[in-house]
Amino acid sequence: MAAGVLSGLFGIGGGIVIVPALVFLGLTQKHATGTSLAALVLPVGILGVLEYAHRHEVEWKYAIGIAVGLTVGAFFGAAFAGKLSNLVLRRAFGGVMLLVSLRFLIFSK
Repeated sequence: MAAGVLSGLFGIGGGIVIVPALVFLGLTQKHATGTSLAALVLPVGILGVLEYAHRHEVEWKYAIGIAVGLTVGAFFGAAFAGKLSNLVLRRAFGGVMLLVSLRFLIFSK
């Protein structure tokens, strides 16, 4: 539930919370990522956007363009992830989280 609240509040993917939690519980990085994606589609992808759309807070021209890029990127990203070890994926995930965190902490106005 915390991941859902954070996702709706900040617009972050719940995976930023769910994936580390699942890894902590013993899932491999690949299983945690796949499980997170499967769990997020309905509650975040559909129900979250319905609430924002109801308040007219969705810029559809941007959303559609981003969705096209995400669709293509997700396909190739998942295929590439299948070729990497769990250790490499875990370190890459941690590195991305670290870089994003530093960006928000240091360069936010």
